[in-house]
Amino acid sequence: MGELLGRVLVVDDDEVIRQLIAVNLTLEGFEVETAYDGQDCLDRVHDVDPDVITLDVMMPRLDGWETATRLREDPSTRHIKVMLITARAQEDDRRRGYDIGVDAYLTKPFDPAELIQIVRDLAKSPGAL
Repeated sequence: MGELLGRVLVVDDDEVIRQLIAVNLTLEGFEVETAYDGQDCLDRVHDVDPDVITLDVMMPRLDGWETATRLREDPSTRHIKVMLITARAQEDDRRRGYDIGVDAYLTKPFDPAELIQIVRDLAKSPGAL
């Protein structure tokens, strides 16, 4: 077993997508936890203590925009790298994500190799703020 590359919290209300991301990252050497929506993410983030969070945008209860905003507003979570993974590919959506302070933006459908590379880069980079 290689060295652990980091801990990732995968947040998506679609179980198939959530498992696809989790399996790809686990095979690459990340420790992966999952959450089914933004509220579940916020409820678990302190216990999981992830280096990176992959976050879907369109989810029940609490969407990715609001989840990312709350993560950035909380001093205890603002250092965590956040990547939005969404079918929303409009430039306005990307700008909104970067305005909130997300670190990366990947559109669905995505190439698993690209996902892995972005998460690797985020996990290696120093914490935000």
